[in-house]
Amino acid sequence: MLSKLFTASIKGLDVQIVDVEVDYRRGTNFFAIVGLADKSIQEAKERLPSAIKNSGFSFVPMQIIINLAPAEVYKSGSSFDLPLAVGYLLASEQLQINPNKKLFIGELSLNGDLKPVNAVLPIVAEAKQKGFTEVFLPTDNAKEASLIKDINIFPVNKLKDIHKHFNGKLIKTYNRDSAPKKKLLDDALDFCNIQGQLVAKRALEIAAAGAHNCLLNGPPGSGKTLLAKTFKTILPELSEQHSLEVTRIYSVAGLLNKENPYINQSPFRQPHHTISYIGLVGGGSNLKPGEVTLAHNGVLFLDELPEFNSRSIEVLRQPLEDKVITISRASGTTKYPANFILLASMNPCKCGYKGDPDKECICSPLQQLQYKKRISGPILDRFDLQVWVNKVPIENLTNYKRSESSNLILERVTYAREIQKERFKNMQFHTNTQMQPKDINKYVQISNESTKLLKAANLKFNLTARSYYKILKVARTIADLSKKDKVEETDILEALNYRFNGLP
Repeated sequence: MLSKLFTASIKGLDVQIVDVEVDYRRGTNFFAIVGLADKSIQEAKERLPSAIKNSGFSFVPMQIIINLAPAEVYKSGSSFDLPLAVGYLLASEQLQINPNKKLFIGELSLNGDLKPVNAVLPIVAEAKQKGFTEVFLPTDNAKEASLIKDINIFPVNKLKDIHKHFNGKLIKTYNRDSAPKKKLLDDALDFCNIQGQLVAKRALEIAAAGAHNCLLNGPPGSGKTLLAKTFKTILPELSEQHSLEVTRIYSVAGLLNKENPYINQSPFRQPHHTISYIGLVGGGSNLKPGEVTLAHNGVLFLDELPEFNSRSIEVLRQPLEDKVITISRASGTTKYPANFILLASMNPCKCGYKGDPDKECICSPLQQLQYKKRISGPILDRFDLQVWVNKVPIENLTNYKRSESSNLILERVTYAREIQKERFKNMQFHTNTQMQPKDINKYVQISNESTKLLKAANLKFNLTARSYYKILKVARTIADLSKKDKVEETDILEALNYRFNGLP
Protein backbone atom coordinates (compact mmCIF):
# COMPACT_ATOMS: atom_id res chain seq x y z
CA MET A 1 0.00 0.00 0.00
CA LEU A 2 1.16 3.55 -0.69
CA SER A 3 1.01 6.34 1.91
CA LYS A 4 1.94 10.00 1.77
CA LEU A 5 2.54 12.64 4.45
CA PHE A 6 4.64 15.75 4.98
CA THR A 7 7.78 16.88 6.76
CA ALA A 8 10.42 19.56 6.14
CA SER A 9 14.10 19.88 5.35
CA ILE A 10 16.31 22.87 6.06
CA LYS A 11 19.30 24.29 4.21
CA GLY A 12 20.83 27.33 5.83
CA LEU A 13 17.79 29.26 7.01
CA ASP A 14 15.63 28.16 4.07
CA VAL A 15 12.96 25.51 4.63
CA GLN A 16 11.69 23.07 2.00
CA ILE A 17 8.45 21.18 2.60
CA VAL A 18 9.11 17.51 1.76
CA ASP A 19 6.60 14.86 0.65
CA VAL A 20 7.26 11.48 2.30
CA GLU A 21 5.91 8.63 0.17
CA VAL A 22 6.09 5.09 1.54
CA ASP A 23 5.35 2.08 -0.67
CA TYR A 24 4.94 -1.18 1.28
CA ARG A 25 4.19 -4.42 -0.56
CA ARG A 26 4.89 -8.14 -0.61
CA GLY A 27 8.15 -9.20 -2.19
CA THR A 28 11.81 -9.79 -1.53
CA ASN A 29 13.04 -8.10 1.66
CA PHE A 30 14.15 -4.68 0.46
CA PHE A 31 14.33 -1.31 2.24
CA ALA A 32 15.42 1.79 0.29
CA ILE A 33 15.23 5.53 0.91
CA VAL A 34 15.55 7.63 -2.26
CA GLY A 35 15.44 11.37 -2.92
CA LEU A 36 18.91 12.77 -2.12
CA ALA A 37 18.86 11.72 1.54
CA ASP A 38 22.09 12.09 3.53
CA LYS A 39 23.63 9.45 5.78
CA SER A 40 21.69 10.51 8.90
CA ILE A 41 18.43 9.80 7.04
CA GLN A 42 19.74 6.57 5.49
CA GLU A 43 20.59 5.36 9.01
CA ALA A 44 16.87 5.50 9.78
CA LYS A 45 16.65 2.11 8.08
CA GLU A 46 18.44 0.73 11.15
CA ARG A 47 16.54 2.79 13.75
CA LEU A 48 12.97 2.47 12.46
CA PRO A 49 12.48 -1.31 12.85
CA SER A 50 13.51 -1.20 16.52
CA ALA A 51 11.52 1.97 17.26
CA ILE A 52 8.38 0.59 15.60
CA LYS A 53 8.55 -2.85 17.23
CA ASN A 54 9.40 -1.42 20.68
CA SER A 55 6.36 0.87 20.38
CA GLY A 56 4.03 -2.13 20.15
CA PHE A 57 3.62 -2.24 16.37
CA SER A 58 4.73 -4.91 13.92
CA PHE A 59 7.52 -4.47 11.44
CA VAL A 60 7.56 -7.15 8.77
CA PRO A 61 10.56 -6.93 6.43
CA MET A 62 9.09 -6.77 2.97
CA GLN A 63 9.60 -4.51 -0.01
CA ILE A 64 9.72 -0.97 1.41
CA ILE A 65 10.57 2.04 -0.75
CA ILE A 66 10.52 5.54 0.71
CA ASN A 67 10.66 8.50 -1.64
CA LEU A 68 11.48 12.02 -0.40
CA ALA A 69 10.26 14.65 -2.87
CA PRO A 70 11.27 16.94 -4.46
CA ALA A 71 14.08 14.60 -5.42
CA GLU A 72 16.48 17.36 -6.51
CA VAL A 73 16.60 18.93 -3.03
CA TYR A 74 19.35 17.61 -0.73
CA LYS A 75 17.91 16.49 2.61
CA SER A 76 19.68 15.98 5.91
CA GLY A 77 19.02 15.51 9.62
CA SER A 78 17.42 13.05 12.00
CA SER A 79 14.09 14.93 12.10
CA PHE A 80 12.85 12.62 9.32
CA ASP A 81 12.51 9.64 11.70
CA LEU A 82 8.97 10.42 12.87
CA PRO A 83 7.43 11.01 9.41
CA LEU A 84 9.16 7.88 8.06
CA ALA A 85 7.77 5.79 10.93
CA VAL A 86 4.25 7.24 10.60
CA GLY A 87 4.44 6.72 6.85
CA TYR A 88 5.29 3.05 7.38
CA LEU A 89 2.41 2.60 9.84
CA LEU A 90 0.03 4.15 7.30
CA ALA A 91 1.33 2.02 4.43
CA SER A 92 1.15 -1.18 6.52
CA GLU A 93 -2.43 -0.26 7.57
CA GLN A 94 -1.59 -0.09 11.28
CA LEU A 95 -2.72 3.55 11.42
CA GLN A 96 -5.53 5.45 9.73
CA ILE A 97 -5.25 9.23 9.39
CA ASN A 98 -5.86 12.01 6.92
CA PRO A 99 -2.37 13.56 6.54
CA ASN A 100 -3.67 16.69 4.82
CA LYS A 101 -2.39 19.94 6.43
CA LYS A 102 -0.39 17.93 9.00
CA LEU A 103 3.40 18.08 9.31
CA PHE A 104 5.59 15.64 11.27
CA ILE A 105 9.16 16.18 12.56
CA GLY A 106 11.20 14.37 15.19
CA GLU A 107 14.04 11.95 15.90
CA LEU A 108 13.25 8.50 17.28
CA SER A 109 15.22 6.51 19.81
CA LEU A 110 15.26 2.71 19.60
CA ASN A 111 12.49 2.42 22.21
CA GLY A 112 10.18 4.78 20.30
CA ASP A 113 10.76 7.92 22.37
CA LEU A 114 11.02 11.23 20.52
CA LYS A 115 14.17 13.30 20.89
CA PRO A 116 14.38 17.07 20.26
CA VAL A 117 15.72 18.34 16.94
CA ASN A 118 17.14 21.62 15.66
CA ALA A 119 15.59 24.24 13.37
CA VAL A 120 12.04 23.79 14.69
CA LEU A 121 11.18 27.50 14.63
CA PRO A 122 11.85 28.11 10.90
CA ILE A 123 10.15 24.83 10.01
CA VAL A 124 6.96 25.70 11.90
CA ALA A 125 7.00 29.23 10.45
CA GLU A 126 7.24 27.81 6.92
CA ALA A 127 4.52 25.23 7.67
CA LYS A 128 2.15 28.00 8.72
CA GLN A 129 2.95 30.00 5.60
CA LYS A 130 2.27 26.96 3.40
CA GLY A 131 -1.18 26.43 4.94
CA PHE A 132 -0.48 23.62 7.41
CA THR A 133 -2.66 23.73 10.52
CA GLU A 134 -1.11 20.99 12.70
CA VAL A 135 2.51 20.17 13.55
CA PHE A 136 3.51 17.03 15.46
CA LEU A 137 6.94 17.30 17.08
CA PRO A 138 8.97 16.27 20.17
CA THR A 139 7.71 17.65 23.47
CA ASP A 140 11.06 19.34 24.18
CA ASN A 141 10.60 21.46 21.03
CA ALA A 142 7.02 22.54 21.79
CA LYS A 143 7.87 25.73 23.65
CA GLU A 144 10.11 26.90 20.81
CA ALA A 145 7.48 26.04 18.19
CA SER A 146 4.82 27.95 20.14
CA LEU A 147 6.56 31.23 19.29
CA ILE A 148 4.76 30.95 15.94
CA LYS A 149 1.14 31.96 16.45
CA ASP A 150 -2.05 30.59 14.89
CA ILE A 151 -0.91 27.03 14.26
CA ASN A 152 -1.68 23.96 16.40
CA ILE A 153 1.38 22.43 18.08
CA PHE A 154 1.05 18.81 19.26
CA PRO A 155 3.89 17.74 21.62
CA VAL A 156 4.66 14.03 21.21
CA ASN A 157 6.59 11.94 23.75
CA LYS A 158 6.46 8.52 22.05
CA LEU A 159 5.62 7.09 18.65
CA LYS A 160 2.64 5.22 20.10
CA ASP A 161 1.16 8.58 21.21
CA ILE A 162 0.52 9.31 17.53
CA HIS A 163 -1.51 6.10 17.27
CA LYS A 164 -3.47 6.97 20.42
CA HIS A 165 -4.13 10.50 19.17
CA PHE A 166 -5.74 9.35 15.94
CA ASN A 167 -7.75 6.71 17.77
CA GLY A 168 -9.50 9.11 20.12
CA LYS A 169 -7.01 9.74 22.95
CA LEU A 170 -6.09 13.21 21.76
CA ILE A 171 -2.78 14.91 22.50
CA LYS A 172 -3.42 18.33 24.01
CA THR A 173 -2.17 21.24 21.95
CA TYR A 174 0.65 23.14 23.58
CA ASN A 175 -0.49 26.19 25.56
CA ARG A 176 1.58 29.15 24.46
CA ASP A 177 3.14 31.45 27.01
CA SER A 178 1.32 34.76 27.06
CA ALA A 179 4.63 36.60 27.44
CA PRO A 180 7.99 34.88 26.79
CA LYS A 181 10.48 35.19 29.62
CA LYS A 182 13.09 37.86 29.20
CA LYS A 183 16.75 37.09 29.58
CA LEU A 184 18.33 39.00 32.45
CA LEU A 185 21.72 40.64 32.06
CA ASP A 186 24.57 40.24 34.53
CA ASP A 187 24.16 42.88 37.26
CA ALA A 188 27.94 42.99 37.74
CA LEU A 189 28.32 44.60 34.31
CA ASP A 190 27.40 48.27 34.58
CA PHE A 191 29.14 51.41 33.36
CA CYS A 192 28.73 52.92 36.84
CA ASN A 193 31.36 50.43 38.09
CA ILE A 194 33.98 51.54 35.54
CA GLN A 195 36.11 54.40 36.78
CA GLY A 196 37.16 57.14 34.37
CA GLN A 197 37.27 56.32 30.64
CA LEU A 198 34.78 59.07 29.81
CA VAL A 199 35.93 59.28 26.19
CA ALA A 200 35.62 55.52 25.65
CA LYS A 201 32.21 55.42 27.33
CA ARG A 202 30.98 58.27 25.16
CA ALA A 203 32.25 56.50 22.02
CA LEU A 204 30.48 53.29 23.02
CA GLU A 205 27.27 55.22 23.65
CA ILE A 206 27.46 56.63 20.11
CA ALA A 207 28.24 53.17 18.75
CA ALA A 208 25.18 51.69 20.47
CA ALA A 209 22.90 54.56 19.40
CA GLY A 210 23.76 54.33 15.69
CA ALA A 211 24.95 50.68 15.48
CA HIS A 212 28.45 51.84 14.52
CA ASN A 213 31.57 49.66 14.48
CA CYS A 214 34.08 50.62 17.16
CA LEU A 215 37.77 49.85 17.79
CA LEU A 216 39.28 50.25 21.25
CA ASN A 217 43.06 50.70 21.20
CA GLY A 218 45.27 51.04 24.25
CA PRO A 219 47.88 49.48 26.54
CA PRO A 220 47.25 46.30 28.59
CA GLY A 221 45.16 46.83 31.70
CA SER A 222 43.40 49.94 30.47
CA GLY A 223 39.99 48.27 30.63
CA LYS A 224 39.26 47.66 26.94
CA THR A 225 37.79 44.19 27.45
CA LEU A 226 35.65 45.27 30.41
CA LEU A 227 34.33 48.24 28.44
CA ALA A 228 33.46 45.97 25.52
CA LYS A 229 31.67 43.39 27.69
CA THR A 230 29.69 46.14 29.41
CA PHE A 231 28.67 47.51 26.01
CA LYS A 232 25.81 45.00 25.78
CA THR A 233 24.11 46.61 28.79
CA ILE A 234 23.37 49.77 26.78
CA LEU A 235 21.88 48.03 23.75
CA PRO A 236 18.09 48.38 23.41
CA GLU A 237 15.84 45.35 23.70
CA LEU A 238 15.16 43.68 20.37
CA SER A 239 11.86 44.26 18.61
CA GLU A 240 9.57 41.26 18.13
CA GLN A 241 10.63 40.96 14.49
CA HIS A 242 14.34 41.07 15.31
CA SER A 243 13.86 38.67 18.23
CA LEU A 244 12.30 36.10 15.94
CA GLU A 245 15.13 36.58 13.41
CA VAL A 246 17.76 35.88 16.08
CA THR A 247 15.80 33.01 17.63
CA ARG A 248 15.42 31.45 14.17
CA ILE A 249 19.21 31.54 13.66
CA TYR A 250 19.93 30.01 17.07
CA SER A 251 17.29 27.36 16.42
CA VAL A 252 19.12 26.25 13.26
CA ALA A 253 22.45 26.31 15.11
CA GLY A 254 21.01 24.23 17.97
CA LEU A 255 21.93 26.85 20.57
CA LEU A 256 18.53 27.66 22.01
CA ASN A 257 17.70 27.17 25.67
CA LYS A 258 14.82 24.69 25.57
CA GLU A 259 13.31 26.17 28.76
CA ASN A 260 13.46 29.76 27.52
CA PRO A 261 13.97 29.72 23.74
CA TYR A 262 12.89 33.32 23.12
CA ILE A 263 15.87 35.67 22.60
CA ASN A 264 14.91 39.28 23.26
CA GLN A 265 18.36 40.69 24.07
CA SER A 266 20.97 41.55 21.44
CA PRO A 267 23.42 38.65 21.00
CA PHE A 268 26.98 39.25 22.16
CA ARG A 269 29.47 36.88 20.56
CA GLN A 270 33.12 36.75 21.63
CA PRO A 271 35.03 34.08 19.68
CA HIS A 272 38.61 33.23 20.65
CA HIS A 273 41.35 34.46 18.34
CA THR A 274 42.19 30.86 17.36
CA ILE A 275 38.85 30.52 15.53
CA SER A 276 39.04 29.47 11.88
CA TYR A 277 37.56 31.59 9.12
CA ILE A 278 34.87 28.93 8.60
CA GLY A 279 33.94 29.15 12.27
CA LEU A 280 33.70 32.92 11.87
CA VAL A 281 31.62 33.18 8.69
CA GLY A 282 30.00 29.72 8.67
CA GLY A 283 30.07 26.76 6.34
CA GLY A 284 31.13 23.16 6.78
CA SER A 285 29.44 20.14 5.21
CA ASN A 286 25.98 21.20 6.47
CA LEU A 287 26.44 24.96 5.87
CA LYS A 288 26.08 25.89 9.53
CA PRO A 289 25.89 29.59 10.53
CA GLY A 290 29.11 31.15 11.83
CA GLU A 291 29.82 33.77 14.47
CA VAL A 292 28.95 36.69 12.17
CA THR A 293 25.45 35.26 11.78
CA LEU A 294 25.10 34.34 15.45
CA ALA A 295 25.87 38.00 16.15
CA HIS A 296 23.04 39.17 13.85
CA ASN A 297 21.16 42.13 15.40
CA GLY A 298 23.82 42.19 18.10
CA VAL A 299 27.56 42.48 18.66
CA LEU A 300 30.60 40.57 17.43
CA PHE A 301 33.47 41.32 19.82
CA LEU A 302 36.99 40.43 18.66
CA ASP A 303 39.34 40.80 21.61
CA GLU A 304 43.02 41.30 20.67
CA LEU A 305 42.15 41.81 17.00
CA PRO A 306 45.71 41.47 15.58
CA GLU A 307 46.02 37.99 17.12
CA PHE A 308 43.28 36.66 14.81
CA ASN A 309 44.32 34.93 11.62
CA SER A 310 44.55 37.50 8.82
CA ARG A 311 42.27 35.40 6.60
CA SER A 312 39.63 35.32 9.34
CA ILE A 313 39.75 39.11 9.63
CA GLU A 314 39.63 39.78 5.90
CA VAL A 315 36.51 37.64 5.34
CA LEU A 316 34.62 40.19 7.45
CA ARG A 317 34.71 42.71 4.59
CA GLN A 318 31.61 41.47 2.78
CA PRO A 319 29.30 41.06 5.80
CA LEU A 320 30.36 44.45 7.18
CA GLU A 321 29.28 46.13 3.95
CA ASP A 322 26.38 43.98 2.73
CA LYS A 323 24.99 42.82 6.12
CA VAL A 324 24.73 39.29 4.70
CA ILE A 325 27.23 36.49 4.24
CA THR A 326 27.13 34.25 1.16
CA ILE A 327 28.56 30.76 1.63
CA SER A 328 29.30 28.56 -1.38
CA ARG A 329 30.35 24.96 -0.97
CA ALA A 330 30.16 21.80 -3.06
CA SER A 331 26.82 20.96 -1.40
CA GLY A 332 25.32 24.29 -2.47
CA THR A 333 25.11 28.01 -1.79
CA THR A 334 23.22 29.79 0.98
CA LYS A 335 22.94 33.27 2.44
CA TYR A 336 22.87 34.11 6.12
CA PRO A 337 21.99 37.49 7.65
CA ALA A 338 24.95 39.24 9.27
CA ASN A 339 23.84 42.68 10.44
CA PHE A 340 26.04 43.16 13.50
CA ILE A 341 28.10 45.78 15.31
CA LEU A 342 31.79 44.94 15.09
CA LEU A 343 33.48 45.78 18.38
CA ALA A 344 37.22 45.09 18.65
CA SER A 345 40.11 45.78 20.96
CA MET A 346 43.84 45.78 20.35
CA ASN A 347 47.17 46.85 21.78
CA PRO A 348 49.20 49.48 19.91
CA CYS A 349 52.15 47.09 19.51
CA LYS A 350 53.32 43.58 20.39
CA CYS A 351 54.47 44.43 23.90
CA GLY A 352 51.47 46.73 24.28
CA TYR A 353 53.17 49.83 25.67
CA LYS A 354 53.67 52.05 22.64
CA GLY A 355 52.34 55.46 23.65
CA ASP A 356 52.13 54.54 27.34
CA PRO A 357 53.42 57.47 29.44
CA ASP A 358 54.55 55.22 32.32
CA LYS A 359 56.20 52.26 30.62
CA GLU A 360 58.60 52.22 27.71
CA CYS A 361 57.85 50.17 24.60
CA ILE A 362 60.47 47.47 23.96
CA CYS A 363 59.40 46.71 20.37
CA SER A 364 61.77 47.58 17.54
CA PRO A 365 60.45 49.75 14.68
CA LEU A 366 60.29 46.62 12.52
CA GLN A 367 58.24 44.76 15.14
CA GLN A 368 55.89 47.72 15.46
CA LEU A 369 55.43 47.82 11.69
CA GLN A 370 54.82 44.07 11.45
CA TYR A 371 52.25 44.23 14.25
CA LYS A 372 50.49 47.16 12.61
CA LYS A 373 50.37 45.34 9.26
CA ARG A 374 48.31 42.51 10.78
CA ILE A 375 45.26 44.74 10.38
CA SER A 376 44.80 45.89 6.80
CA GLY A 377 43.77 49.41 5.85
CA PRO A 378 40.40 48.31 4.41
CA ILE A 379 39.45 46.64 7.70
CA LEU A 380 40.51 49.65 9.78
CA ASP A 381 38.54 51.87 7.42
CA ARG A 382 35.37 49.95 8.33
CA PHE A 383 35.52 51.06 11.97
CA ASP A 384 33.35 54.16 12.37
CA LEU A 385 34.95 55.01 15.71
CA GLN A 386 38.57 54.39 16.69
CA VAL A 387 39.25 55.25 20.32
CA TRP A 388 42.44 55.43 22.33
CA VAL A 389 41.91 54.03 25.85
CA ASN A 390 44.36 55.31 28.46
CA LYS A 391 45.13 53.50 31.68
CA VAL A 392 43.21 54.78 34.70
CA PRO A 393 45.54 56.21 37.41
CA ILE A 394 45.63 54.20 40.62
CA GLU A 395 44.49 57.19 42.67
CA ASN A 396 41.26 57.27 40.65
CA LEU A 397 40.64 53.62 41.45
CA THR A 398 41.22 54.01 45.17
CA ASN A 399 38.93 57.06 45.39
CA TYR A 400 35.84 55.21 44.19
CA LYS A 401 33.10 57.40 42.78
CA ARG A 402 30.01 55.92 41.22
CA SER A 403 29.68 57.17 37.64
CA GLU A 404 26.74 57.23 35.24
CA SER A 405 24.86 53.92 35.16
CA SER A 406 24.14 51.79 32.10
CA ASN A 407 20.41 52.41 32.55
CA LEU A 408 20.84 56.17 32.12
CA ILE A 409 22.95 55.68 29.01
CA LEU A 410 20.44 53.13 27.70
CA GLU A 411 17.64 55.71 27.96
CA ARG A 412 19.54 58.08 25.66
CA VAL A 413 20.48 55.27 23.28
CA THR A 414 16.87 54.06 23.10
CA TYR A 415 15.63 57.58 22.41
CA ALA A 416 18.17 58.00 19.59
CA ARG A 417 17.15 54.62 18.12
CA GLU A 418 13.48 55.70 18.17
CA ILE A 419 14.39 58.87 16.26
CA GLN A 420 16.15 56.77 13.62
CA LYS A 421 13.29 54.29 13.46
CA GLU A 422 10.88 57.13 12.70
CA ARG A 423 13.30 58.70 10.22
CA PHE A 424 13.72 55.47 8.24
CA LYS A 425 10.19 54.09 8.73
CA ASN A 426 9.67 53.67 4.98
CA MET A 427 13.02 51.96 4.41
CA GLN A 428 14.50 48.51 4.93
CA PHE A 429 16.82 49.68 7.74
CA HIS A 430 16.45 51.54 11.03
CA THR A 431 19.91 52.80 12.06
CA ASN A 432 22.22 55.57 10.86
CA THR A 433 25.10 53.24 10.08
CA GLN A 434 23.13 51.64 7.20
CA MET A 435 22.50 54.89 5.34
CA GLN A 436 23.62 54.97 1.73
CA PRO A 437 25.15 58.11 0.14
CA LYS A 438 21.76 59.22 -1.21
CA ASP A 439 20.29 58.91 2.30
CA ILE A 440 23.18 60.86 3.80
CA ASN A 441 22.64 63.69 1.32
CA LYS A 442 19.02 63.82 2.46
CA TYR A 443 19.34 63.43 6.23
CA VAL A 444 22.79 64.91 6.97
CA GLN A 445 22.72 68.46 5.67
CA ILE A 446 25.73 70.39 6.95
CA SER A 447 26.68 74.05 6.98
CA ASN A 448 29.41 75.73 4.94
CA GLU A 449 31.64 75.84 8.05
CA SER A 450 31.26 72.07 8.50
CA THR A 451 32.08 71.53 4.83
CA LYS A 452 35.28 73.55 5.22
CA LEU A 453 36.12 71.51 8.32
CA LEU A 454 35.78 68.26 6.40
CA LYS A 455 37.91 69.60 3.55
CA ALA A 456 40.64 70.48 6.05
CA ALA A 457 40.40 67.00 7.55
CA ASN A 458 40.75 65.53 4.07
CA LEU A 459 43.95 67.49 3.44
CA LYS A 460 45.42 66.28 6.73
CA PHE A 461 44.21 62.67 6.84
CA ASN A 462 43.58 61.90 3.16
CA LEU A 463 40.03 60.66 3.73
CA THR A 464 38.58 57.86 1.63
CA ALA A 465 34.99 58.13 0.42
CA ARG A 466 34.06 55.50 3.02
CA SER A 467 35.71 57.52 5.80
CA TYR A 468 33.94 60.68 4.70
CA TYR A 469 30.51 59.08 4.78
CA LYS A 470 31.20 57.29 8.06
CA ILE A 471 32.09 60.63 9.70
CA LEU A 472 28.77 62.05 8.55
CA LYS A 473 26.87 59.01 9.83
CA VAL A 474 28.50 59.27 13.25
CA ALA A 475 27.81 63.02 13.33
CA ARG A 476 24.14 62.28 12.59
CA THR A 477 24.04 59.88 15.56
CA ILE A 478 25.70 62.44 17.84
CA ALA A 479 23.04 64.96 16.84
CA ASP A 480 20.31 62.38 17.55
CA LEU A 481 21.69 61.79 21.05
CA SER A 482 21.53 65.56 21.61
CA LYS A 483 17.96 65.62 20.24
CA LYS A 484 18.93 67.98 17.41
CA ASP A 485 17.26 68.03 14.02
CA LYS A 486 20.32 69.34 12.19
CA VAL A 487 23.94 68.22 12.29
CA GLU A 488 26.09 71.05 13.64
CA GLU A 489 29.78 71.81 13.40
CA THR A 490 30.40 70.49 16.94
CA ASP A 491 28.92 67.15 15.91
CA ILE A 492 31.31 66.95 12.94
CA LEU A 493 34.24 67.83 15.22
CA GLU A 494 33.36 65.10 17.70
CA ALA A 495 32.93 62.56 14.89
CA LEU A 496 36.35 63.51 13.49
CA ASN A 497 37.88 63.12 16.93
CA TYR A 498 36.56 59.56 17.27
CA ARG A 499 37.73 58.73 13.78
CA PHE A 500 41.40 59.56 14.28
CA ASN A 501 42.31 59.26 17.96
CA GLY A 502 42.62 55.48 17.96
CA LEU A 503 46.41 55.55 17.63
CA PRO A 504 48.96 57.03 20.07
